Amino acid sequence: MIIYTMNYLPFEKELIDLADKDLAVREKLLATGELYGGYHPEMEKIHKANAMRLREIIAEIGYPTISKVGEKANDAAWLIIQHAISEPEFMKACYAMMEENYPDISPVHKAYLYDRIQVFQSKPQRYGTQLTAYGTIYPVEKKENLNKMRETASLPALSMTDINKIPEPEDIPEIDGKDAEYTVWRKKVGWI
Repeated sequence: MIIYTMNYLPFEKELIDLADKDLAVREKLLATGELYGGYHPEMEKIHKANAMRLREIIAEIGYPTISKVGEKANDAAWLIIQHAISEPEFMKACYAMMEENYPDISPVHKAYLYDRIQVFQSKPQRYGTQLTAYGTIYPVEKKENLNKMRETASLPALSMTDINKIPEPEDIPEIDGKDAEYTVWRKKVGWI
């Protein structure tokens, strides 16, 4: 049972609606095959608008934790943050707020956001949540500690076969170098 510490219930519905709109546009673009081949302008527009609104909500109530807005709206806020990929400073600031508000957030959200930030910066991830463009797990900080780190974030363990397939951190320049447009985009928005 969720106990709301403050009356931020109006934000609950709004956050869920923003995330639902994001997912609806994504589904539409997936269905037409338009989602692939770079950051689609319609998707970017939704992501930027959602991030702007979430900034305003955060300015008013602080980070939308589970106790403030409920679990579903907290999930929605995380999705908005996770998709604000053209706004590195916003994503990093939200990660810092997640750290400050732990354990009133999902540890899974924190793990995914940490890893996503790392990958966009061409750094190894900690929890193994992000994949390369080819569907393999992006390099991790320490393969030998991966399942221990995943356990701390309430993520399921990976098999040793899967862990052994993960490229090494020194392979990151080669992995990232396979997509020149991705590198140009990350430089343009400030990831690297």
